[in-house]
Amino acid sequence: MITKITVTGDEWQVAPGNGRRFNLWRRSPSSSGRGGIVSRCLESTDSGMDRVGHCNTRERLGASPLPGERVRVRADVSAKQPPYLSPRATRHGFSLVEVLIVVSLLSLIVLALMAVFSSTQKAFRSAVTQTDVLEGGRAAVDLLASDLRTLVPSGGESNNFNGPIYPPVNFFAVDNNQSSALAYAPLLQSLSGSTAQRTNVLNYFFVLGRENTKWTGTGYAVNCTNTDALYSLYRFHAETNIQASPYGLFNAFITAVNFGQWTNMSRVVDGVVHLTVRAYDPNGYWMTNTYQFNGNAWSTNKNVTFFPPVWGEVGFYMFSNTVPAAVQLEIGVLEDRALARAESLPKNSPAQLNYLREQAGKVHLFRQRVTIPNVDPTAYQ
Repeated sequence: MITKITVTGDEWQVAPGNGRRFNLWRRSPSSSGRGGIVSRCLESTDSGMDRVGHCNTRERLGASPLPGERVRVRADVSAKQPPYLSPRATRHGFSLVEVLIVVSLLSLIVLALMAVFSSTQKAFRSAVTQTDVLEGGRAAVDLLASDLRTLVPSGGESNNFNGPIYPPVNFFAVDNNQSSALAYAPLLQSLSGSTAQRTNVLNYFFVLGRENTKWTGTGYAVNCTNTDALYSLYRFHAETNIQASPYGLFNAFITAVNFGQWTNMSRVVDGVVHLTVRAYDPNGYWMTNTYQFNGNAWSTNKNVTFFPPVWGEVGFYMFSNTVPAAVQLEIGVLEDRALARAESLPKNSPAQLNYLREQAGKVHLFRQRVTIPNVDPTAYQ
């Protein structure tokens, strides 16, 4: 079988010869314009021709170049062999220096990405923590404010603690140190960039309310002796019918607090390091003692008993028809991560106290002045 191959304008013909030899002819234009046929011979040392008419890679040319040929004729019958026809094309690898440079650059990129990821994750966690604290603090403030708005005058006897019938208590607030079960040392926290200190004070208080034909008593206290959680705020709630004396509700609250009956209360939120309430009269003055300066004149606050100030906060009992015109509520809540870290330290140990003293920036304060709709103006006349 004769196979024709055209390479760079020349026509080549390959035909089987004797044995393992092939005959090769080339028709090329002559100087006179007529084509000439020049025969050549190839010797195959392997398997001969492949499917497309090219000799295999191990074939070699069996004769010297023809006169006037530009390049040496190779076994694949191509004057200039394309790279894809060479099975042993030169392969270039990476040197050790190049590999080290690439690894170093990749390491720097990875470290930079890790730093960016770490800062982003830290900011995200901080935002989530602040969101949780704000939501928990606002929910607690809304709950306390809604209970304070139910405050009503009892209309009972005033200031008679000699018995045998004790007067109903409308509103009560006092420092935690007034109860042996709640005794504590105020948390002093250093303020950053200043030598001043913040004093966190804890009060517990009781509110008398009324709903249709029943009295309601609601109280709040922070448990400083809890071993499970730190600075837990508890809510007490009880009811009785309108014919009974509401003093029993106040007495039940004081008994629960003094004897540590926390299972009879509901835990509202943890990490409450600061809780105070202040009573204000109809003229907007803070009620701190029996004699109050109202309307450019001194007046006497009726049906109320005050305690000496403790850490700047004044405790009181209010009886009969006396209730404040407004109550200022202030609560400080510690962030969750700081609270978890403090709870991991031994209870009331120097390590825990020292840690809490340095967390002033992690305490979120909520303050709200709640107006009392059931105030009786005649109590201040």
